[in-house]
Amino acid sequence: MVNLAIKELLMIPGPTMVPLDILLAQAGQMINHRGPSFKQIQDKIVTKGRDLFKTKNGSVFILTCSGTGGMEAAVVNTINPGEQVLVLKVGEFGERFVKICKAFGAVVDVLSVEPGQALQPTAVAKQLANYAPGNLKAVLFQQNETSTGVLNPVKEIAALIRKQSPDTLVIVDSVSGLLTADLQMDAWDLDVVCAGSQKAFMTAPGVALLAVSSRAMKAIEACKNPRFYFDLVAAKKFLETGETPWTPAISVIYGMDKAYDLIFQEGVENIFKRHELLMKATRAGVRATGCKLLVTDERVASRAVTAILPPEGVDAEALRKEVKNKWGVVFAAGQGALKGKIFRITHLGYTDPKDTFAALACLEMALRSLGSPVELGKGVAAAQEAFMQVEPVVA
Repeated sequence: MVNLAIKELLMIPGPTMVPLDILLAQAGQMINHRGPSFKQIQDKIVTKGRDLFKTKNGSVFILTCSGTGGMEAAVVNTINPGEQVLVLKVGEFGERFVKICKAFGAVVDVLSVEPGQALQPTAVAKQLANYAPGNLKAVLFQQNETSTGVLNPVKEIAALIRKQSPDTLVIVDSVSGLLTADLQMDAWDLDVVCAGSQKAFMTAPGVALLAVSSRAMKAIEACKNPRFYFDLVAAKKFLETGETPWTPAISVIYGMDKAYDLIFQEGVENIFKRHELLMKATRAGVRATGCKLLVTDERVASRAVTAILPPEGVDAEALRKEVKNKWGVVFAAGQGALKGKIFRITHLGYTDPKDTFAALACLEMALRSLGSPVELGKGVAAAQEAFMQVEPVVA
């Protein structure tokens, strides 16, 4: 047998592949995290981070943790035990918000939707009507739900919350969403938004960014919930001196520093367009192979990852194994209730059409090997047609 999988192509929604420039930056020598060199890097990440979150007034914090740590920090700093919160759940990461809130003593209501569906403003408005003014401390939800491949209408949902419950905090997990689709913290009146280094920032895992509004900062300063490592009151004091309270992930922060250079060189609006185009090409290619899409409405389809139902008679996990073992391409598994039922292909971060072509070509071969009568090249051709609709930038 000939081994044709001598390198691995990671097509999962985090951690994502990392550009060589960022890998090299992460190999830099350590510096004193209480010294001027670190302060210079942190100042850049915080200041330019406001541009990425689209906030002029919000504070941006660097936390050494995964995206889940950012979600926990958003909860533990703003919500007291016994306070009422509402989690809008469209998948497994919504369920993670439920678990975090319950772990810290919040009273949690949940509004759930079926897998593959986005939040409906009418359903959210109906749920919000159940709360007397001032009784709902926070509403928490995802911008992008990677477990189901859904993009939620954050702007519309936030506007409803603000109209019906003006003082309620709007907390958004944008760990896999920031830089894949538009998010405007100030214009949409969001209070806490968290992002992660290992997604569209194209960097190794280990850093979460948390953007916090002035309204949320007041809540944080008044919050009685016990916290230590994720205490944003302490983080704010250290931020003013260019430091973090605890030892930061310096190597990952080196990577974030370089990632910012690449992000602003490409341009944020161009990054949105790239993710949308990759999403459309992936969806077109998947449909052409005979697979089905979990999210049927392209308007709410994730720009980060596509969730896919294999053809009748093909097992999703067997398909993932075939693609990985024979061709070295890694697709993501289903999560929770969707485990074993779907697989997922990313188009997040450091991904371009060549990766999409490779993923679709290997998908076709794996389907053929597992008995599905797919026409080789049909999925790739459908993606090519999608890409041909735009004029690429000549490098």
